[in-house]
Amino acid sequence: MSEDQENIRTTKHATNNLIWKSISWFKMLGNELSWRFVFSVIIVYGINQGVSIGLYRVSVQYYMKDVLKLQPSDAQFYAGIIQIPWIIKPLWGLMTDIVPIFRLRRRPYFVFAGFVGSIAMLIPAFSTSLPAVCAVLSFMTAGAGVAIADVTIDACVTEHSISHPTLAGDMQSLCGVSSSIGQLVGFALSGVLVHIFGPQGVFGVLSIPAGLVILVGMMLQEPLVNSYSHKRVKQKFLDAIKTMATALKTSEVWRPCLYMYLSLALGVSIHEGMFYWYSDAKTGPSFSQEVIGSIFSVGAVGSLLGVLLYQNVFRSHPFRGVLFWTQLLYGASSLLDLMLVLRLNLKVNVPDYIFVVMDEGVSKMIGRLRWMPLLVLSSKLCPSGIEGTFFALLMSIDHIGTLTSSWAGSVLLRGLSVTRTRFDSLWAAILVRSVARVLPIGLLFLVPGNDPNSTILPAELLMTKKGDDGLENGDSEMVSLVNSSI
Repeated sequence: MSEDQENIRTTKHATNNLIWKSISWFKMLGNELSWRFVFSVIIVYGINQGVSIGLYRVSVQYYMKDVLKLQPSDAQFYAGIIQIPWIIKPLWGLMTDIVPIFRLRRRPYFVFAGFVGSIAMLIPAFSTSLPAVCAVLSFMTAGAGVAIADVTIDACVTEHSISHPTLAGDMQSLCGVSSSIGQLVGFALSGVLVHIFGPQGVFGVLSIPAGLVILVGMMLQEPLVNSYSHKRVKQKFLDAIKTMATALKTSEVWRPCLYMYLSLALGVSIHEGMFYWYSDAKTGPSFSQEVIGSIFSVGAVGSLLGVLLYQNVFRSHPFRGVLFWTQLLYGASSLLDLMLVLRLNLKVNVPDYIFVVMDEGVSKMIGRLRWMPLLVLSSKLCPSGIEGTFFALLMSIDHIGTLTSSWAGSVLLRGLSVTRTRFDSLWAAILVRSVARVLPIGLLFLVPGNDPNSTILPAELLMTKKGDDGLENGDSEMVSLVNSSI
């Protein structure tokens, strides 16, 4: 047998072994945790979030550009507004934890999220002359449906992590794999579907994943809440708010929070400007919908590689060191767009598509490498007793930073007169963005110099409170939230 045949045989054997192990692992989860729960995780993480993210992102961009006829600066502004439902994610978490509906804590929220998401996507799908404000409100409502389903499945994962502690890591893997595969599928199909059905047709398709969330609410099983008191609910809200306020006043917490917000805000997103240029037939490369979808799918792969690289290489390194180099590379990778807009890639005979694919993959990988230590740092800042809720609060601060970044990009594009047909100053916007992304290096003194395995919070915030059944499952919930953010 030749060496090539031996290599093919070895590769085939390894592939079959991996597939068989994956099937066995999946069966084990179904038998130990119940198939209803496993399919619920796949529907919420893999379909309603994963696939929908890819389809939603591309279709909304083309809808704003081709149907609403928005300028890049306006599209960038609205892109930030659409994220607002995720900013109030801690509220959704508190509601599902301590406000039961018909004596049920989870199932009614899934049903509500599914109905809200489906109706919100059907409105722009069948409206021929929907004003921009109404369209954005529909997108925000759809985002609220996804956020409510997300935080509710987080709580379900928490409960199963407590009842099956040895399978907690497997559940996080199930969530992560479902989300990653779903995003790859969504981005890969997005361009083709937009080309065939148009962006409004894809909105109709997006009502299906939201509708499947209703099925989750119908098939999941959960015990009835024995007692319910409005006074008790109010007290739990007040206790949670008081504890969060106390934590935010300590320098060990507010300093890293300030850094996380500023590092994200200074990212200055001009993504909509680049998207308009990508599809421009005169000055840009004039990419088709299918090509743009494939580019974003490569970005999803780069993001996944960033997670794997951090977990296997950088997870034990001190926060400041990792953030210094990733922030520096984040700014440097931003200059790849500058080379593209100035058409320098063509001078060295690199086709636009090849260069953009490399740009997207590298930029998303570095962006994820920069984001991972911030996630780990956030997990270290959560006081005992309200870990899940406080982690959601930290993620809300990050979403506010992203919102600021989007609005800053909108102002920048408008100030430089970047329009639907004029991109003369787009290079200047890219240059400003690149410089702004390096500035957070000067704020690294706000980040603790500890390594990820050390304790950051003072001892009084690490003392677990007893007797609060509404918030006692915080730590496992926090782990789930970490995974959903990844």
